[in-house]
Amino acid sequence: MKRSLLREYSFLTGSLASLGFGLLAHALGLNAAAIAAWFVGAVLGFALATRWLINAIRHGEFGSDVLAVISIAVTAITNEWLAASVISVMLATGRALEQWAQGKARNQLEALINRAPANGHLLNAQGEVTELAISKIAQGSRLMIRSGEVVPLDGTLLTGGTFDESALTGEPLPIWREAASEVRSGVLNTGNAVEIITTRDATDSTYSTLIRLVRSAQATSAPGVRIANKWAVWFVPFAIALALATWAISGDYKSAVAVIVAATPCPLILAVPVAIIAGMSRAAGRGAIIKGGAALEQLANVKTVLLDKTGTLTHGGPTISQMRFAPGANHTEVLRLAASLEQSSPHVVAMAIVAQAKLQNLELSKAHDVVESHGHGLAGTVNDHKVRVSQLETELPDWATDNFALIVAVEINGELQAIIGLDDPVRAESVETINQLRRLGVDRIAMISGDRAGTANQVGKQVGVDEVFAECKPEQKLEIVRRELLASAGAVIAVGDGINDAPALAAATVGVAMGARGATAASEAADVVIIEDSLIHLAIAIDLAKGARARALQAAGFGMGLAATVMVVAAFGLLNPAGAAISQEFIDMAAILWALVPATSKLAKKLVNRTSRTERTS
Repeated sequence: MKRSLLREYSFLTGSLASLGFGLLAHALGLNAAAIAAWFVGAVLGFALATRWLINAIRHGEFGSDVLAVISIAVTAITNEWLAASVISVMLATGRALEQWAQGKARNQLEALINRAPANGHLLNAQGEVTELAISKIAQGSRLMIRSGEVVPLDGTLLTGGTFDESALTGEPLPIWREAASEVRSGVLNTGNAVEIITTRDATDSTYSTLIRLVRSAQATSAPGVRIANKWAVWFVPFAIALALATWAISGDYKSAVAVIVAATPCPLILAVPVAIIAGMSRAAGRGAIIKGGAALEQLANVKTVLLDKTGTLTHGGPTISQMRFAPGANHTEVLRLAASLEQSSPHVVAMAIVAQAKLQNLELSKAHDVVESHGHGLAGTVNDHKVRVSQLETELPDWATDNFALIVAVEINGELQAIIGLDDPVRAESVETINQLRRLGVDRIAMISGDRAGTANQVGKQVGVDEVFAECKPEQKLEIVRRELLASAGAVIAVGDGINDAPALAAATVGVAMGARGATAASEAADVVIIEDSLIHLAIAIDLAKGARARALQAAGFGMGLAATVMVVAAFGLLNPAGAAISQEFIDMAAILWALVPATSKLAKKLVNRTSRTERTS
């Protein structure tokens, strides 16, 4: 348990014990013991409220903590210890609820740092491998990066290799890098083991730069104004003015104290967190983890959404979009031979071709004499046919088209028989999600991508965004987010799934990560994680956030309205401080019960109904 949560729970336990012991002692006629117990509770509550008030002042905020401090102080001064102890319990309960709601919140940098390799495989002149912490690896060292490992430091390749750079650039297809070319830290080696000569140390590597960008973004992102603080801006002056007026007119300080006690903003302290927590719970059940009440409140106020392309609007991996065959070619046999050969390769393009063949229930054969030309293709023998599957190196024949991210040629016995076009397909729900976002009040939707302009513009046009930013590096994405924050009238949401998105997610009002494929750096830098592999859950999360926020406002308004009524009754001398405190507890219960009424999402219901129909059909 984190120290802050343990501290709040300790306050809550202490205040409850003090109130309970005091009530028991009072029932037994031990008035001195009762007062002593309530005194302890009052001290705990005053210390808690004072600490909140000091923190609020440090951050330039004005909240409901002011009334809490005043309420406990005046009840203590007038020896209304029961009222002071009750107020302390409510304060401790509200803060414990807040801390619990944020208990699963992340340290935004933790996974980003943990994902970075801690060690590198250092090679000496004799070719011996030594495991060494990357902080101790000097620039100019020779490293080996095994298949499936993340490149730990920037360097120059001694041998060519295939790398998945989507986490840094947004490019969905693995890229072949020739020997002597540069490779950046943070990319994944998807081919055979390679060797590099490091060109930067751990301090200046690409990955370290990203971490610094995230830190900078988090330090400069402005916190949102919470619901409770908005209400407190007008309610605190009203309560103080009414109490002073009561004292001035009636001359009865106890009536003035009762007004202050009745004004203790427990509906704000309790009902609002309860409604927010309920919304977070419902969002989690719909595939979106919201990492705190502040994030949910801001999610409900979204006006601008910035979407990454690869892995967010698209699936993030290549699939076959189209196949064109030479005149007279046997379509089924050509695909079968190509897929039979590609079974020998772990490349994602090869897997896409094999998957297409299996989708057509083709029976594959074993390939012989397979030779792989890394980054170019595969050649071998299948059923006595010489088969070659590689990137097209000649002009496109007139029977094929070229509007694909990657074009693969299939040659059988030296003759071109087929052209296979592969793309990173747009998610089926992307267009629907964007339409739903507009219905939910989003004014501006833009796409930010590290991919090439042609591909990015094509996807942007297909899904219907307002603007496309292409070929963006992480620092450029961060700058775009900051510009949008200045221009937007509401909250700005940034959505992504790669390491290169992490600084932008940290800087946005609300960062949303498509985290279904693992605990990426984006997931840890984000305020919301979409855990199901569907973008529609973003719209559902916003819909539920709006419902939860509305419920919180209703509960707060209902509770504060009743509190104002009790304050007026107390102003006429019809309630003493203890009676006002007890009345406040009934108000709290009513507000909390209303806050617990679940806010519904028509969009979520629509998705559930669609899923049920699909399951019945299948």
